[in-house]
Amino acid sequence: MKYSLQATDPKGKARAGTIETDHGKIETPIFMPVGTAATVKAIHQRDIYDDVKAQIILGNTYHLYLRPGLDILQKAGGLHKFNGWHKPILTDSGGFQVYSLSGMRKLTEEGVKFQSHIDGSYHIFTPERVMDIQRVIGADIIMAFDECTPYPCDYEYAKKSMGLTHRWLERCVSHLNSTEPVYGHTQSLFPIVQGSTYRDLRAQSAEFIASQGADGNAIGGLAVGEPAEMMYEMIDLVNGILPQEKPRYLMGVGTPVNILESIALGVDMFDCVMPTRNGRNGMLFTSEGIINIKNKKWEDDFSPVDPQGTSFVDSQYSKAYLRHLFVAGERLGPMIASLHNLAFYLELVTQARAHIIDGDFTEWKNMMVPKLSNRL
Repeated sequence: MKYSLQATDPKGKARAGTIETDHGKIETPIFMPVGTAATVKAIHQRDIYDDVKAQIILGNTYHLYLRPGLDILQKAGGLHKFNGWHKPILTDSGGFQVYSLSGMRKLTEEGVKFQSHIDGSYHIFTPERVMDIQRVIGADIIMAFDECTPYPCDYEYAKKSMGLTHRWLERCVSHLNSTEPVYGHTQSLFPIVQGSTYRDLRAQSAEFIASQGADGNAIGGLAVGEPAEMMYEMIDLVNGILPQEKPRYLMGVGTPVNILESIALGVDMFDCVMPTRNGRNGMLFTSEGIINIKNKKWEDDFSPVDPQGTSFVDSQYSKAYLRHLFVAGERLGPMIASLHNLAFYLELVTQARAHIIDGDFTEWKNMMVPKLSNRL
């Protein structure tokens, strides 16, 4: 994998760059739609290519391991061939999903024993096992196995957890170096900075992760309930330590405002379930603010979902029609809303990139943030 820095914001830390993988090029900053179980929920692959214009999608190691399972994925020739997505894929390590199974798991130095949320069967994830699983899935970018701490989290637990994450990373690197990709294309490991919301721990973790010389680096354990300003403080601290010449991936973030503020702090890559999850529940993100399409006020509003939008949804469907679909319980409603939100997120980071290159990102961001926060 190769990262090239193309431009920086003259008044801040925002960056525009390019990541090159064996499955294609990614222009940063970038948002990655979440394809948890080999699909972005309720969105056809064709639309992810053509309307959303996604350059990379995310798969989930935990869910893919359980269903369809490694045997099926390997017989298919990996996730790219299984789901028909021929551009880059990133897989997370399953650490966050195991963290969310707090009542169904046991954490040790060796790894994590957990129960499947599907049938209650027992499984074990170790750093070595997670590397093997991601080899079989075949993603271009794979994540180190880590423990994601909750918020709030006391200092001693955060410190102990960070140490465990670092030791697991060393095992991930060692095991990955002793194995080969299953399908012939390069796989790049991203380690994950942890340390909860403690500045000294975050700094220690960022320094350790930077010392590994990985192709890229991730920031985990944020957007788990802490105040946004605290999240931004941790991002700014960590990005001041991580190498400038490597891409930085902020995991699981977030709202359009979160994304713009984090780009301003030097983050290059994002993923979040919010566009599709909120879309399925009738919440739409637009260039003028946030819409609850179920509200009666949209009943006879025949204007586009986002008058400033450029997606297929914005050229074809009105707010009134989309509200009707939700009220009538038609499945097309959540599908259109999810498609709109994803297209909006990708358009937002595309605009951010253009403004970074043009040198006026800070002014544009400061103009956009109040609008994006507005409830319409």
